[in-house]
Amino acid sequence: MDAADPHDGWYPHVTVAAIARRDGKYLMVRERILGQPVINQPAGHLEKDETLQEAVIRECREETGWEFEPEGLVGIYYMQNRRGTSYLRFAFHGTLSGHADAGRLDPEIEEVVWMDRDTLAQNRSHHRNEMVLQCIDDFESGKRLPNDAILQSIQAG
Repeated sequence: MDAADPHDGWYPHVTVAAIARRDGKYLMVRERILGQPVINQPAGHLEKDETLQEAVIRECREETGWEFEPEGLVGIYYMQNRRGTSYLRFAFHGTLSGHADAGRLDPEIEEVVWMDRDTLAQNRSHHRNEMVLQCIDDFESGKRLPNDAILQSIQAG
């Protein structure tokens, strides 16, 4: 290990996910990852100079066309995939307001769908990862943290 880099180049990818439920169904996306069709919440990576809440609002808009208003945090999830890549996921619950032009969605999104928990469970083998259903189950069990549980500071220059 290099003394200048105590983590030897390792770092987790910080991601966000939106959990929005209407009439007992969850807003989900069907996307193609590495050539395979998968089901996921609207989700994606935190970008430079944005807060976690800004990231989840942006990702939901880009992937579904819906305006997401985060009300709080369901949980923080850590996962390492088979290739050794680590992810730290912040899953937010919230409400949906206006719907933008669905014709301008991220190119990897094949379809925006509404699915109930049972349908999601039946399609578990098609989930992008195990966090998809875990976040839904945590939401349904009432796990919540308020938005102000996340202390964020983005300082200029």
